[in-house]
Amino acid sequence: MREDEIHPFHIEIPQADLDDLRDRLARTRRPDEIPGVGWSYGTAGDYVQDMAEYWRTEYDWRRHEAELNAFPQFTTVISGQNVHFLHVRSPEPDALPLLLTHGWPGSAADFLKVIGPLTDPRAHGGDASDAFHVVAPSIPGYGFSGPTRETGWGAARVARAWAELMRRLGYERYGAQGGDFGSIISPELARAEPDRVAGVHVNALVTTPSRDPADLEGLSEAELARMAGIERWHRELSGYAMIQGTRPQTLAYALVDSPVGQLAWYADWYAGHGDKIGALDRDTILTAVTVSWLTGTAGSSARLYRESAAAWGPAPEPSPVPVGVAVFAGDSTVRRFAERAHRVTRWTEFDSGGHFAALEVPDLLVADVRAFFAGLRRS
Repeated sequence: MREDEIHPFHIEIPQADLDDLRDRLARTRRPDEIPGVGWSYGTAGDYVQDMAEYWRTEYDWRRHEAELNAFPQFTTVISGQNVHFLHVRSPEPDALPLLLTHGWPGSAADFLKVIGPLTDPRAHGGDASDAFHVVAPSIPGYGFSGPTRETGWGAARVARAWAELMRRLGYERYGAQGGDFGSIISPELARAEPDRVAGVHVNALVTTPSRDPADLEGLSEAELARMAGIERWHRELSGYAMIQGTRPQTLAYALVDSPVGQLAWYADWYAGHGDKIGALDRDTILTAVTVSWLTGTAGSSARLYRESAAAWGPAPEPSPVPVGVAVFAGDSTVRRFAERAHRVTRWTEFDSGGHFAALEVPDLLVADVRAFFAGLRRS
């Protein structure tokens, strides 16, 4: 079997694995908790208990497995690493290929709500000229693309793997979109392949000022509020990233052995650290958690933070590729700082949404992606 072969893939989780999950959920040893602290010390106990019981008694993995299997899926091996991806071609012959990249702690499943509108806009109240052929891989180490088997799978290497994937699929020119880690990997893809990437659209882009206080002069109230969000993240919420960026293997023992431990670790981020409980429904969160649990990839996905340490350094030079930035509620994104690393040609700010835009506000994300690429399809 040649490494460059592409094989159809179908998710079929053994029933024994689901039975084991329920058994572990029934035998959870819960930590004590100081009364009244809520989410201020981490994921709240009553939230975890409610979610874990729902996971054990009501959540239906088979229904969500079938939903995932409704989309064409494939695997291939790139640079020695298994890569799983969804590949949904549009019925429109002139559709632009679009590669979607998720972030932590997600997978290709993050994009199920946007694939239909992107690939078949006429069936979703849109215009045929806005159609895309969608390729949505899971990052190596995540879900059915995991685990990774060697060091070195940071953002730049993932971007190079994406370039190879698009070559194998026969796409000579395409767009890229991503949020969270996808907002790092997608621009890296453009830097690696500036002649092939038509444009890059990002959300949940993190931008930071220099240490010079003058960098903050002249910022708007909204921009200063976003800067305050960055400060709060560093002060209160960055623990998960620090651990995953330094000691991911130590953490992995707890996450891979305890489903409730993994649930609490992921829910602290999905639930917005207590600020936005309910923005994502229980099944959406649990599908993300379950994919990671059933594939045993909570540890290998965490390693991306350590492997991508270089991505947190000084801003790279902008590539010539146009970049569109969608800023949703809660994002810590400031245009002045974004333009140091990107050739920003579209900037859109929203009053709603959140970090997981493809899950929380798919219609807004789709509309902005369509608008950004409208002028780039044949340029």
